[in-house]
Amino acid sequence: MEDYSQDDWGNHSQDLHGYPTDQELDEMPVSKRTLKIKQESPEEAQKRDTMQNIVQILESVQLKWELFQSWTDFSRLHLSNKLAIFGIGYNTRWKEDIRYHYAEISSQVPLGKRLREYFNSEKPEGRIIMTRVQKMNWKNVYYKFLEITISEARCLELHMEIDWIPIAHSKPTGGNVVQYLLPGGIPKSPGLYAIGYEECVERPLTPDVERQALDPGKEGRVGLETLSAQASLHVEVEPTRIIYCYLGIAEVRTLQQCLFLHFQANTKTFSKEWVGINGFLSQNCIVDPGISPKSIYIKFVEVERDFLSAGSLVECLEKAIGYPLKFNN
Repeated sequence: MEDYSQDDWGNHSQDLHGYPTDQELDEMPVSKRTLKIKQESPEEAQKRDTMQNIVQILESVQLKWELFQSWTDFSRLHLSNKLAIFGIGYNTRWKEDIRYHYAEISSQVPLGKRLREYFNSEKPEGRIIMTRVQKMNWKNVYYKFLEITISEARCLELHMEIDWIPIAHSKPTGGNVVQYLLPGGIPKSPGLYAIGYEECVERPLTPDVERQALDPGKEGRVGLETLSAQASLHVEVEPTRIIYCYLGIAEVRTLQQCLFLHFQANTKTFSKEWVGINGFLSQNCIVDPGISPKSIYIKFVEVERDFLSAGSLVECLEKAIGYPLKFNN
């Protein structure tokens, strides 16, 4: 974890991940503001986004904060060898509401060991917490955690750390049918995989354009062609985002075999009776002239077969992304 000690910022209250508020930035000397701006990097921004995603997961399952009281809290048997998502929180003498200081998926190191590091003053993480309590920046320190299985940890890794791979498609054959072209390098091993599609959202016209269309005013009526041209300039296309629609578990078959079965279904025998992910992918191959199919993406992560049957993987991913998977239900 990267954070800033009290000496870096003086006696300022800090928000999520130790970043000062806008008001605090205004009160800081210019030299410190400049230093802070220079220290911002894409990597740090990504870490903050990841942490906010983890906080969202913890909040979605409505866990209660537990007050840190003694070191024996983390030597209890049920914490000693568990993997978990955990959060560290604090409040102040002035505000009882508990705020997040840090959140993490402890997928490699047992939860008990990670928590002890955050409450051990000899460790960098623990030193920050101890200093803020000693200087009365914070009143109490809290923690919360959600135990997860190895397969759920890999599922969250799939979501937060693995990039989407676009699936190419051939030119239409036989009139209006395209074929998917799977990439090479898909592992011949068990694991988890996700299928998604690209969604492009257009914003509505701005109010100015709408008012102009309804009441052009005394300056003269606007021709339909002119209005259409102006309207097209005001339609803003949102950055494309990829929507998860299916999570697959390659347990009996390999990742390569599972994805091949999804994407190489014979579109000649396609029936509207088909449902689920295969029906969606097959229907997407049948296109009207001049219209491209939806852009489809995949991502995958290898997981040992013995671990795949544990946990609630679909629910885990749905909590992480914040919406249901269309073809898993």
